[in-house]
Amino acid sequence: MLKWNKERRAKTKDLSTQIPFVSATEVHSLRENKTRSSITWIGHSTFLIQMGGLNILTDPVWAARMGMQRRLTDPGIPLKELPEVDIVCISHGHYDHLDFPSIKQLKGNPVFYVPEGLDSLFKRKGYSHVIEACWWESFAHEELKLSFVPAQHWTRRGLFDTNSSHWGGWVLENNHGEESVYFVGDTGYFQGFQDISEKFKPKYILMPIGAYEPEWFMEVSHINPEDAIKAFLELNGVLFIPMHYGAYRLADDTGPEALERLMKEWKGLKLPDEQLKTLKIGETLWL
Repeated sequence: MLKWNKERRAKTKDLSTQIPFVSATEVHSLRENKTRSSITWIGHSTFLIQMGGLNILTDPVWAARMGMQRRLTDPGIPLKELPEVDIVCISHGHYDHLDFPSIKQLKGNPVFYVPEGLDSLFKRKGYSHVIEACWWESFAHEELKLSFVPAQHWTRRGLFDTNSSHWGGWVLENNHGEESVYFVGDTGYFQGFQDISEKFKPKYILMPIGAYEPEWFMEVSHINPEDAIKAFLELNGVLFIPMHYGAYRLADDTGPEALERLMKEWKGLKLPDEQLKTLKIGETLWL
């Protein structure tokens, strides 16, 4: 940490330019929608996913600050404008992925699917509809199948609870796997992507690309844009949707830098343009 802080002070970063934002979101259509599948990027690792007539939130965080840093981009949908939420999927307990002040304001009576070790925290906060998951464990929720899969990361919320709960990603499948979304969560590059591909064959990949610099320190727990593409190719997905960049400055890289590196590598590998969808904050992809 001391080495990183010294290195950070020597860097100059342009924080005046931010990643694209949609000023007029499709909130009304999303609130009324009960039949079509969609993915809306709210920012960072927060998505509204609609599948099987259900409203699913991943890592709901609307916090205006993260530690000492102000949020760089507004959430794509204000909390009060969300539809009623049926399911919340939590990847792990870090504050930029698990924010109880945001959860408290959600409409509806959602079921919380959380990594092993977080049930007691949710219960202490007053939430009773909580299901804990171990890696490779699957659950049926109406017509939806949810599976908790491995990631290479870590977690902590206080001084004495390091790795006392687990971490991972979520694969959401509808129509017997014909429609599948893989929310990767927070991870470094690891062998597990090949295992996940063999077991689930996910189509829509919500992949982190930010918080990787300095890489000598971050690479174990945060994947860089080039390795994110490598992971996507191993997953044999249909569509790459980047996330985990542009909202909070958790490391030294900026949102535009992460996006620029992603696009450069994608073009350098001559990958099909139609397989990469860089959603603007607040943008909806109708599947």
